[in-house]
Amino acid sequence: MNETTSHDHHPDHAAEAAQAATTIDVPAAPDEAAAATAAIADRYRKVAGRFTRAVAEVPADGWDRPAPCDGWVTRDVVGHLVGWVPGLLHAGAGLDLPSGPSFAEDPQSAWTTMNDAIQAVLDDPATADRVFAHPQAGQHPLAAAIDMFVTGDVLVHTWDLARAAGIDETIDADEAQRMLSGVEPMDEMLRASGHYGPRTPVPDDADVQTKLLAFLGRRP
Repeated sequence: MNETTSHDHHPDHAAEAAQAATTIDVPAAPDEAAAATAAIADRYRKVAGRFTRAVAEVPADGWDRPAPCDGWVTRDVVGHLVGWVPGLLHAGAGLDLPSGPSFAEDPQSAWTTMNDAIQAVLDDPATADRVFAHPQAGQHPLAAAIDMFVTGDVLVHTWDLARAAGIDETIDADEAQRMLSGVEPMDEMLRASGHYGPRTPVPDDADVQTKLLAFLGRRP
């Protein structure tokens, strides 16, 4: 996998950007906007909840094991997420997420501090009216931007963290299918981005999680 790369900053990752094709766009009608934001909040809760459980399952000696991303160890998967997400949300929406402990010292608390803050933003009814505007990522409703750029990254990095730590690697099949449907038409753009290596060959009857990870250049 070529996101066997570094702690690069989103939204430059084309896979997450490509989710615009399947992200819920929050409509203008207030009732519909609130309902769509609630759906995004629930999806993030599901995906991030799985990452949270994985983080809690990492054994004490598992944080320094090599991860699928080149040059990373398990704790670097957490470091990647807590490193880029706050900056993106600050730049695009003026959000200042609370600072947790260093991921190097306490990766579990570093993750839960940020995750709880994001979930609180999504669960806040006022979020339906908030706008995210970023010079690279464009303008979107705030909830839709989190859905587009953050949720998919958490989904895939759940597998990276689990693979590194030697724990259950299962990710949500429905979310894997949703993401795969969004990124498959972007094959050429993904490879050209430099963030992903070649697709890994898998059997036609492979499950959707395997197909998604292989498409993104991982070796499931």
